[in-house]
Amino acid sequence: MSLPLEGLRIIAVEHYGAGPYGTGFLADLGADLIKVENRQTGGDVSRSVGPHYLGELDSQFYQAFNRNKRSLSLDLKHPDGRAVFHRLVATANGLINNLRGDQPKKLGLRHEDLSAHNPAIVCAHVSAYGNHGERAGWPGYDFLMQAEAGFLHLSGEPDGPPACMGLSIVDYMTGVTSSLALLAGINQAKQTGQGRDMEVSLYDVAMHQLSYPGVWYLNEGDVTERAPRSGHPFIVPSQLYRSQDGWIFIMAQTQKFWEALCDKVAKPDWKTDPRFLDYEGRFANRDELTLMLDAVLIKRSTAEWLAHFAGEVPAGPVNDIAQALDNPYFRDRGGVQTVAHPDRPDLKLLNNPIRMGEPIPARPAPKLGADSEDILSELGYSLDEITKLRTDNAI
Repeated sequence: MSLPLEGLRIIAVEHYGAGPYGTGFLADLGADLIKVENRQTGGDVSRSVGPHYLGELDSQFYQAFNRNKRSLSLDLKHPDGRAVFHRLVATANGLINNLRGDQPKKLGLRHEDLSAHNPAIVCAHVSAYGNHGERAGWPGYDFLMQAEAGFLHLSGEPDGPPACMGLSIVDYMTGVTSSLALLAGINQAKQTGQGRDMEVSLYDVAMHQLSYPGVWYLNEGDVTERAPRSGHPFIVPSQLYRSQDGWIFIMAQTQKFWEALCDKVAKPDWKTDPRFLDYEGRFANRDELTLMLDAVLIKRSTAEWLAHFAGEVPAGPVNDIAQALDNPYFRDRGGVQTVAHPDRPDLKLLNNPIRMGEPIPARPAPKLGADSEDILSELGYSLDEITKLRTDNAI
């Protein structure tokens, strides 16, 4: 079987998290993903992010985002480097960058800059605040977006300080969104022969993720606040509860699951209790219901309750990262992939979550410039020309 994106060539002028995370999906699904990196500046900055390194200009942080890609060392500001880049663009379906919003214009990465070399090229631009407007030149990072978009206000206990999510969720959602945008543009270009620019920003994605609380505010002026124990803003019971040995998260999101929970905790009378008959009643009596459920759930351990619920009631444990990754179910799902890294032959990475009936390719992220000669040869450069480009610091 072939991979679904085989035959697509994508150029990535990318670094750090959002861009590489998104293009990682494209590379895993078979696209020829070529990272353009400047050797003079050390390439993708994530190569130098610790604390766990893998030889020169390589780290486990970098490996987490760049499996199955190829690296071309190229100085986009060097005249000869620009010439190489334009020849590469002529062979590509898409170009994606996650630079500061004012950089694509300066570096000539927009469709209008490249259409003479390939009118069908689709250029996806990922930035902190967009490519236009007063913040186009601003740097920005995930947690800043979580703060400004209200995520911190919604996270944590009601009487505690604002809290960000422990993972860079805005980076990751922006990366996936940008790859979706790029593929949509390529699909159109294959039909029309005309490429275009596609713009995605961390800020816009973070704001879009406000989803239904955002709609509630826009239409009703309803400002969603934190609920105790990471509770849902309306649905009850949908939060943390006490178990004998810690916590359990229960999500009775439907009437069916609420009634199933009542039966499984041997409290069938709760189903007909006037306080808990419907969503509105359970919401209005959240605090009282929390105490009642705590009193029942604390009699058994989390594992015992999960075995007892056995899929009839949506529930889960509260794991730390080690417990999550050591979970036999995760391993049985093929969640870990081992790649043969030159400095660590048994390097373990998180497998792509898309299951296709065949394994995701297992090539480690490339060393800086590791594929330069191969790519240049594919573009028609002779060995002497490649040597001169290297001597002139164009590559």
